[in-house]
Amino acid sequence: MTRSTEERISSTVTIPRRFTGPPRSANGGYACGVTAHALTEGAAEASLRTPPPVERPLRAVTDDQRCALYDGEQLISEARHAKVEITPPEPVTIAEAEAATRTFEVAPYRASTPFPGCVTCGPDRAEGDGLRIFPGPVDRPEPLVAWPWTPDDSLDSGDGGVDVPTVWAALDCPSGWAWYYQPGPNPPHVLGRMAAQITRRPACGERTVVGSWALGDANRKRFSASAIWSADGTLLACARATWIALTEEQMEQFAASVS
Repeated sequence: MTRSTEERISSTVTIPRRFTGPPRSANGGYACGVTAHALTEGAAEASLRTPPPVERPLRAVTDDQRCALYDGEQLISEARHAKVEITPPEPVTIAEAEAATRTFEVAPYRASTPFPGCVTCGPDRAEGDGLRIFPGPVDRPEPLVAWPWTPDDSLDSGDGGVDVPTVWAALDCPSGWAWYYQPGPNPPHVLGRMAAQITRRPACGERTVVGSWALGDANRKRFSASAIWSADGTLLACARATWIALTEEQMEQFAASVS
């Protein structure tokens, strides 16, 4: 039975502390995934309105068209049905991704990331805790970053597969590092909006590749895309993201509010 758009269902979700981006806030992709998954099993677009807290019950209000996540009366994020129309590059192979790890330099990367404890891309997170997906440079003519990712068993959603919000998290940070090796200024930026389509969730223990590439920019906005491929090149999931550039002062204020 289909719900009327006037009928709203309210439930409670709590984002575990493990899935932080900044120290006191959830990873943006994970929070978007939580919101989207409360709405649909299919493709969705989620927008962040304020940093999502962790270890606090949040209210998810859902109807046929939209899910909104609230902390009290504060709107945290909202999701709607969407189409994810992107054209991925040729699948990045396991060999290409492993080659990218050998040329990736951890020290300058750590110096450039404002949140080294991020669950997805934080170098300070240990194996089995963080996803440890970093922007390795793929040896191709077009700018492309990728990293091999084998989800560990702690991410099992109960059926042997990685849960939906974690797949969104795996697609999130790589899209933010799509410009990592491009020349020119690289101001700090935060995730504003993300749309994702999951064809098949990766299985725990499955070898995959996560990759990302830039799509363009407009004023303070940057647009990028990301994908997860299986070892045989099958596209498992893809996303497009909108990132908002911040001034150094804005970034300091943001970091202070979530640290």
